[in-house]
Amino acid sequence: QLNGAAQINGASPPQTTPTWGNAGPLALLAFAVVTFMLSMVNANAISGGVVPVVLSVGLFFGGGTQLIAGLIQLRNGDTFQGVLFSSFGAFWIALAAILEWFLKAVPVNQQGHALGLLLYAFGMLAFVMLAASFRTSRVVVGALCVLVTTFFLLAAGNYGAHTPLIHIGGYTGLLVAGLAAYLALAERCEFS
Repeated sequence: QLNGAAQINGASPPQTTPTWGNAGPLALLAFAVVTFMLSMVNANAISGGVVPVVLSVGLFFGGGTQLIAGLIQLRNGDTFQGVLFSSFGAFWIALAAILEWFLKAVPVNQQGHALGLLLYAFGMLAFVMLAASFRTSRVVVGALCVLVTTFFLLAAGNYGAHTPLIHIGGYTGLLVAGLAAYLALAERCEFS
Protein backbone atom coordinates (compact mmCIF):
# COMPACT_ATOMS: atom_id res chain seq x y z
CA GLN A 1 0.00 0.00 0.00
CA LEU A 2 2.90 2.34 0.60
CA ASN A 3 3.96 1.98 -3.04
CA GLY A 4 0.40 2.73 -4.17
CA ALA A 5 0.26 5.81 -1.96
CA ALA A 6 3.63 6.97 -3.27
CA GLN A 7 2.47 6.55 -6.85
CA ILE A 8 -0.76 8.44 -6.15
CA ASN A 9 1.21 11.35 -4.70
CA GLY A 10 3.47 11.43 -7.77
CA ALA A 11 6.53 9.95 -6.05
CA SER A 12 8.25 6.91 -7.51
CA PRO A 13 8.20 3.73 -5.42
CA PRO A 14 11.31 3.04 -3.33
CA GLN A 15 13.95 1.02 -5.17
CA THR A 16 15.10 -2.19 -3.57
CA THR A 17 18.48 -3.65 -4.27
CA PRO A 18 18.52 -7.42 -4.69
CA THR A 19 20.69 -9.08 -2.10
CA TRP A 20 23.26 -11.68 -2.98
CA GLY A 21 23.96 -14.63 -0.73
CA ASN A 22 27.27 -15.49 0.83
CA ALA A 23 29.26 -17.37 -1.84
CA GLY A 24 32.06 -18.22 0.61
CA PRO A 25 30.92 -21.76 1.47
CA LEU A 26 30.48 -22.61 -2.21
CA ALA A 27 33.98 -21.38 -3.07
CA LEU A 28 35.50 -23.22 -0.11
CA LEU A 29 33.80 -26.47 -1.12
CA ALA A 30 34.93 -26.06 -4.73
CA PHE A 31 38.49 -25.55 -3.50
CA ALA A 32 38.22 -28.50 -1.10
CA VAL A 33 36.91 -30.95 -3.71
CA VAL A 34 39.50 -30.25 -6.39
CA THR A 35 42.36 -29.93 -3.89
CA PHE A 36 41.38 -33.30 -2.42
CA MET A 37 41.36 -34.91 -5.87
CA LEU A 38 44.74 -33.53 -6.99
CA SER A 39 46.31 -34.15 -3.59
CA MET A 40 45.32 -37.82 -3.76
CA VAL A 41 47.33 -38.03 -7.00
CA ASN A 42 50.26 -36.01 -5.58
CA ALA A 43 50.36 -38.16 -2.43
CA ASN A 44 50.50 -41.23 -4.71
CA ALA A 45 47.35 -42.56 -3.02
CA ILE A 46 45.67 -42.97 -6.42
CA SER A 47 46.96 -43.51 -9.96
CA GLY A 48 48.04 -40.51 -11.99
CA GLY A 49 45.89 -41.90 -14.80
CA VAL A 50 42.92 -40.01 -13.34
CA VAL A 51 44.54 -36.61 -13.96
CA PRO A 52 42.29 -35.76 -16.97
CA VAL A 53 39.25 -36.08 -14.68
CA VAL A 54 40.96 -33.96 -12.02
CA LEU A 55 41.77 -31.31 -14.63
CA SER A 56 38.17 -31.12 -15.85
CA VAL A 57 36.89 -30.77 -12.28
CA GLY A 58 39.64 -28.23 -11.60
CA LEU A 59 38.75 -26.19 -14.67
CA PHE A 60 35.00 -26.03 -14.16
CA PHE A 61 34.28 -26.59 -10.46
CA GLY A 62 37.53 -25.52 -8.81
CA GLY A 63 38.22 -22.70 -11.25
CA GLY A 64 34.92 -21.48 -12.62
CA THR A 65 32.96 -21.79 -9.40
CA GLN A 66 35.61 -20.05 -7.29
CA LEU A 67 36.06 -17.27 -9.83
CA ILE A 68 32.31 -16.55 -9.88
CA ALA A 69 32.04 -16.87 -6.09
CA GLY A 70 34.97 -14.49 -5.67
CA LEU A 71 33.27 -11.91 -7.87
CA ILE A 72 30.08 -12.29 -5.81
CA GLN A 73 32.06 -11.74 -2.61
CA LEU A 74 33.64 -8.61 -4.12
CA ARG A 75 30.15 -7.38 -5.04
CA ASN A 76 29.05 -8.08 -1.47
CA GLY A 77 31.93 -5.94 -0.16
CA ASP A 78 34.11 -8.80 1.15
CA THR A 79 37.42 -7.87 -0.46
CA PHE A 80 39.48 -10.54 1.33
CA GLN A 81 37.31 -13.46 0.24
CA GLY A 82 36.75 -11.90 -3.17
CA VAL A 83 40.47 -11.66 -3.89
CA LEU A 84 41.18 -15.07 -2.34
CA PHE A 85 38.51 -17.00 -4.24
CA SER A 86 38.97 -15.17 -7.55
CA SER A 87 42.73 -15.70 -7.41
CA PHE A 88 42.52 -19.40 -6.67
CA GLY A 89 39.72 -19.86 -9.18
CA ALA A 90 42.11 -18.39 -11.75
CA PHE A 91 44.84 -20.73 -10.43
CA TRP A 92 42.75 -23.83 -11.11
CA ILE A 93 41.80 -22.58 -14.58
CA ALA A 94 45.46 -21.80 -15.37
CA LEU A 95 46.69 -25.12 -13.97
CA ALA A 96 44.15 -27.11 -15.99
CA ALA A 97 45.01 -25.18 -19.16
CA ILE A 98 48.75 -25.52 -18.64
CA LEU A 99 48.64 -29.24 -17.93
CA GLU A 100 46.16 -30.01 -20.69
CA TRP A 101 47.28 -27.74 -23.53
CA PHE A 102 50.42 -25.67 -22.94
CA LEU A 103 52.97 -27.78 -21.03
CA LYS A 104 53.59 -29.97 -24.08
CA ALA A 105 55.02 -26.89 -25.86
CA VAL A 106 57.75 -26.67 -23.19
CA PRO A 107 60.86 -28.84 -23.74
CA VAL A 108 60.53 -32.04 -21.71
CA ASN A 109 63.57 -31.29 -19.55
CA GLN A 110 62.05 -27.89 -18.63
CA GLN A 111 58.48 -28.97 -17.86
CA GLY A 112 59.17 -29.45 -14.15
CA HIS A 113 60.73 -25.98 -14.03
CA ALA A 114 57.69 -24.46 -15.77
CA LEU A 115 55.26 -26.13 -13.37
CA GLY A 116 57.47 -25.22 -10.42
CA LEU A 117 57.48 -21.58 -11.55
CA LEU A 118 53.66 -21.54 -11.60
CA LEU A 119 53.52 -23.11 -8.13
CA TYR A 120 56.14 -20.74 -6.68
CA ALA A 121 54.21 -17.75 -8.07
CA PHE A 122 50.93 -18.86 -6.54
CA GLY A 123 52.77 -19.81 -3.35
CA MET A 124 53.81 -16.17 -3.08
CA LEU A 125 50.22 -15.09 -3.73
CA ALA A 126 49.08 -17.47 -0.98
CA PHE A 127 51.72 -15.92 1.32
CA VAL A 128 50.35 -12.43 0.62
CA MET A 129 46.84 -13.70 1.42
CA LEU A 130 48.21 -15.28 4.60
CA ALA A 131 49.63 -11.90 5.65
CA ALA A 132 46.21 -10.33 4.96
CA SER A 133 44.40 -13.05 6.93
CA PHE A 134 45.56 -12.12 10.43
CA ARG A 135 42.32 -10.23 11.06
CA THR A 136 40.26 -13.36 10.32
CA SER A 137 39.93 -16.58 12.33
CA ARG A 138 42.75 -18.82 13.50
CA VAL A 139 41.45 -21.61 11.25
CA VAL A 140 41.71 -19.37 8.17
CA VAL A 141 45.25 -18.39 9.16
CA GLY A 142 46.14 -22.04 9.79
CA ALA A 143 44.63 -23.17 6.48
CA LEU A 144 46.59 -20.52 4.59
CA CYS A 145 49.81 -21.51 6.42
CA VAL A 146 49.33 -25.10 5.29
CA LEU A 147 48.41 -23.90 1.78
CA VAL A 148 51.62 -21.85 1.52
CA THR A 149 53.61 -24.87 2.72
CA THR A 150 51.85 -27.09 0.17
CA PHE A 151 52.57 -24.73 -2.71
CA PHE A 152 56.27 -24.48 -1.86
CA LEU A 153 56.64 -28.24 -1.35
CA LEU A 154 54.99 -28.94 -4.70
CA ALA A 155 56.95 -26.16 -6.39
CA ALA A 156 60.29 -27.44 -5.10
CA GLY A 157 59.32 -31.03 -5.87
CA ASN A 158 58.35 -30.25 -9.46
CA TYR A 159 61.16 -27.78 -10.10
CA GLY A 160 63.85 -30.14 -8.85
CA ALA A 161 62.18 -33.44 -9.80
CA HIS A 162 62.04 -34.51 -6.12
CA THR A 163 59.18 -36.99 -5.99
CA PRO A 164 59.22 -37.30 -2.16
CA LEU A 165 58.54 -33.55 -1.84
CA ILE A 166 55.57 -33.90 -4.22
CA HIS A 167 54.23 -36.77 -2.09
CA ILE A 168 54.59 -34.71 1.11
CA GLY A 169 52.90 -31.79 -0.68
CA GLY A 170 50.08 -34.17 -1.54
CA TYR A 171 49.57 -34.99 2.14
CA THR A 172 49.63 -31.34 3.18
CA GLY A 173 47.20 -30.66 0.32
CA LEU A 174 44.82 -33.22 1.81
CA LEU A 175 45.03 -31.31 5.10
CA VAL A 176 44.26 -28.03 3.29
CA ALA A 177 41.26 -29.67 1.59
CA GLY A 178 39.97 -30.83 4.98
CA LEU A 179 40.42 -27.36 6.48
CA ALA A 180 38.61 -25.75 3.53
CA ALA A 181 35.68 -28.17 3.96
CA TYR A 182 35.60 -27.40 7.68
CA LEU A 183 35.58 -23.65 6.98
CA ALA A 184 32.74 -24.09 4.48
CA LEU A 185 30.66 -25.91 7.08
CA ALA A 186 31.53 -23.41 9.81
CA GLU A 187 30.65 -20.46 7.61
CA ARG A 188 27.41 -22.07 6.40
CA CYS A 189 26.28 -23.01 9.89
CA GLU A 190 27.04 -19.50 11.13
CA PHE A 191 24.62 -17.97 8.61
CA SER A 192 21.81 -20.53 8.89
